[in-house]
Amino acid sequence: MPTVAGVKLFHSPAHARHAPRFFLQRGTVRPNYEIPARAEVLLEAGRAAGLDVATPPPASVAALAEVHAHAYLEFLCDGHRAWSEQPQPGPEIVANIHPAAEMLAQGGRPGTGIVARAGWFTADTACPIGEGTWEAALAAAGCALAAADEVAAGRHAYALCRPPGHHAYAARAGGHCYLNNAALAAQHLRGNGAARVAVLDIDAHHGNGTQGIFWERGDVFFASVHGDPDFYYPWYVGRDHERGADAGAGANLNLPLARGSGDAAWLGAIETALAAIRTFRPEALVVSLGFDASETEPLGFLAVTAAGFARAGERIRALGVPAALVQEGGYDTATIGTILQRFLGGLG
Repeated sequence: MPTVAGVKLFHSPAHARHAPRFFLQRGTVRPNYEIPARAEVLLEAGRAAGLDVATPPPASVAALAEVHAHAYLEFLCDGHRAWSEQPQPGPEIVANIHPAAEMLAQGGRPGTGIVARAGWFTADTACPIGEGTWEAALAAAGCALAAADEVAAGRHAYALCRPPGHHAYAARAGGHCYLNNAALAAQHLRGNGAARVAVLDIDAHHGNGTQGIFWERGDVFFASVHGDPDFYYPWYVGRDHERGADAGAGANLNLPLARGSGDAAWLGAIETALAAIRTFRPEALVVSLGFDASETEPLGFLAVTAAGFARAGERIRALGVPAALVQEGGYDTATIGTILQRFLGGLG
């Protein structure tokens, strides 16, 4: 069974190039929670826990295209330049219109203008794109791919990805996410020879992008433990009847939890997810490791303690499968470092 001893932490200082300003919360524009300080706190916590820190190269466009559409990657790469060439542009791409279902039913398409592309390729206003967003997202994806290489060699690894990724679809950003790091890691493991890969998402928000990417595939099992989407982002998906389609029918498991759920309910749902993953018999595991289920989370919905995260690590360890830990959410910079250390302690 793999151990935490000698685990590598993959991190890139390029994450700081992404420093989003815009965030809309219940009709009020306020400072964004997804700030560079998150990664710095987690990096120091990982070093203090004895993890070996390495900086991998950015992901190649060829690797990204294994999961993401070319037109979407082109938008992320050149969109801010085109946005900045408009008269009186704001500092970040933030769409003011998204295509409605009626538009799509009548043959709607994105066109070539940057305002239209912004609405087409983003799901919400919580993914502002600044001058350095593409560079940071490439670096984060590189961390996920490097962690997957470690897992392919039979070792746990931690990808300190910032920006996070699990809300990003194959061709759409959303919820602070641009490139789906967890999906890239899972696909990379498949490419490295793993016949079956499981993704366990324990972020407080449903991993809708990851679900969407693997919805019709039976070679990647996706399980998500998250706040009830009737009352929490992403609102429209993440319910327990969503089980996948075609070859992926039955390879998707959602375990939504009521507001205020604490350690007992959260860990019980993780046990249910792990039981399903055991039945699937994966050769490798990707964990979308969000800390926003914490009781101290500023965007909080659940109420998990640091001890609960330690026990989650213990349960994942008991699976006996090498895991790529891919950082997702968690926005209380006063506590996320401690939570990471407690989780790693359980894993080890």
